[in-house]
Amino acid sequence: MFDNKSILITGGTGSFGKRFITYLLANFKPTRVVVFSRDELKQFEMQQSFKHPSLRFFIGDVRDAPRLKTALRDIDFVIHAAALKQVPAAEYNPNECIKTNINGAQNVIDACIEEGVHRVIALSTDKAANPVNLYGATKLASDKLFIAANNIAGASGPRFAVVRYGNVVGSRGSVVPFYHQLLEQGVEKLPVTHEGMTRFWITLDEGVQFVLNSFKRMQGGEIFVPKIPSIRILDLVESISGKREYELVGIRPGEKLHEVMVPQEMSHHSFEFDDHFVITPAIKFFDKNVEYDKNKLGEVGKKVEENFEYHSGTNHHFLTVDELKELDKSSL
Repeated sequence: MFDNKSILITGGTGSFGKRFITYLLANFKPTRVVVFSRDELKQFEMQQSFKHPSLRFFIGDVRDAPRLKTALRDIDFVIHAAALKQVPAAEYNPNECIKTNINGAQNVIDACIEEGVHRVIALSTDKAANPVNLYGATKLASDKLFIAANNIAGASGPRFAVVRYGNVVGSRGSVVPFYHQLLEQGVEKLPVTHEGMTRFWITLDEGVQFVLNSFKRMQGGEIFVPKIPSIRILDLVESISGKREYELVGIRPGEKLHEVMVPQEMSHHSFEFDDHFVITPAIKFFDKNVEYDKNKLGEVGKKVEENFEYHSGTNHHFLTVDELKELDKSSL
């Protein structure tokens, strides 16, 4: 799919971008792979470890529309991974989060349409479903922008889709490396915001594969949601520290006890496939009538039950402490 094609990743120096590019270069023969990000140090460090003739590094910010348009010339596929993602930071700096996550998303959409990109996938988050924090609200707005972009682009324009998943094991800024750092500093009890907290859990490799498959499956307008396990925060504490002792510190600004990836309110717009769900657009596209129960790979889905909800606290699959230990080892 990506042989002899040009791919651009916004926020490409992040955990997902680096893992995606590693897989892409090992399994395909792209013409160009463009890393678009605003951090020159991370780009420099990435250049030292990635040696490949098709790789290009482009300093820029998604807030800068003209710079995006320059970067997107002759690009076929785009993954939009750039975002401000720290929940408490967004609560204290709301306008900065809005500038990147909403205005930046619109800039990406406009540039992709103007430059004639073929397919675009925006990375979202479980926090965008029924959001209670600003980060989740901005990502919900971003999701809506990318879905509606299919209508704006018209029949011959780019196709846009969204991939939504949960916490990524070991990603930069996530709880696992934070816990390891605290243990290295000699902390005896790991901090826990609430004993009953649950989260969806996915590895970087699983996230990469799901995005790749979503490019193959997409018709435009879908929100793709993988079927992944949940974790209990106290099981995570035990898997990392070897004991179930913790310090209760209270819920942080904007934090939820549980996460949802398919809200109950969207059950009448959702289909279940073997390994994922698809939330279909609530709006009608005027240029075509898409039947979302069958994707581009020929996979057939079925409508979920009325009032279905994909919820981290009621998920049928929870990882055990031993399974969490193994995942932790593989992510180091």
